[in-house]
Amino acid sequence: MSKKVLVTGGAGYIGSVLVRILLNRGYFVRVIDNLSFGGESLVDVFPNPNFDFVRGDLRNENDLSKALDGINYVCHLAAIVGDPACNKFSKDAHEINWDASTNLFTKCEEFEIEKFVFASTCSNYGKMSDPKSYVVEESKLNPVSLYAELKVKFEKFILDTKKSSDITKTVLRFSTVYGASPRLRFDLTVNEFTRDVSLKEELLIFGEQFWRPYCHVYDLANSVCLVLESEKDLVNNQVFNVGDTSENYTKKMLVDEIGKIIPSMVVKYVEKNEDPRDYRVNFNKISDVLGFKITRTVPQGIKEIDKIISSGVIADPKNQKYKNI
Repeated sequence: MSKKVLVTGGAGYIGSVLVRILLNRGYFVRVIDNLSFGGESLVDVFPNPNFDFVRGDLRNENDLSKALDGINYVCHLAAIVGDPACNKFSKDAHEINWDASTNLFTKCEEFEIEKFVFASTCSNYGKMSDPKSYVVEESKLNPVSLYAELKVKFEKFILDTKKSSDITKTVLRFSTVYGASPRLRFDLTVNEFTRDVSLKEELLIFGEQFWRPYCHVYDLANSVCLVLESEKDLVNNQVFNVGDTSENYTKKMLVDEIGKIIPSMVVKYVEKNEDPRDYRVNFNKISDVLGFKITRTVPQGIKEIDKIISSGVIADPKNQKYKNI
């Protein structure tokens, strides 16, 4: 590939997987990341002649200009990620997820970027009005957290037809992610539950009845690459939910799947009825329009994480470095 791709947040959980997919596809890849969680996730790709790295902050104009120089495509993943992190670091969330993101897009116009892919979230749907239904891309958005509010706000900003008719803009609403990554996280539902059970700890479950869609980190990253390689007419100004309709689970269903793989588990359920997030998502659009298919399922992800934990390859899986806060 002759195209040059910038991945913002490329040292992160999803970004570090995307970087490897793009390099394997023959792209030149540049990452800009402030390394707030370290840079070990990228060490092995530094010798690749098609890899470049800018240690920088999206809030810094000079860092931004350096990162965008000579770039064709931008994959925007950098953010304060998740409800807890945005609540704890609300100032940074506003500055990065909104101020710096809007400035990034404006800079992309100046640098004549061809394609811009934004990593959004299915959390934007909040709570389904009909608990028996599935939300789709056109469903009403109901953000119930600062994280989702800022994602919705930026979605609207880049999809506004007054902004840019030249950049091909695509919004990807990611399912709840799980699975192994060079920047491993254990503060994600599937990974956390599996880790605790694998460590023979009691599993404490709040709100067992609430629905979420789940998708492996590789498949989410791969969806970004798919958009970059799709025809402009198919992806321009489009929103795609990313995942598979069969991969919607309640927390109770997740626990049941873990129990099939690690049967000696101890579970305690705590009733919780006030969780504002409860949604099942339909993913037909990305499958029908782009041919997207997942390659891994939740049970496979559970086996993957259990194997990592039970092997002892990670000395301290409870370490703070495996969390976003």
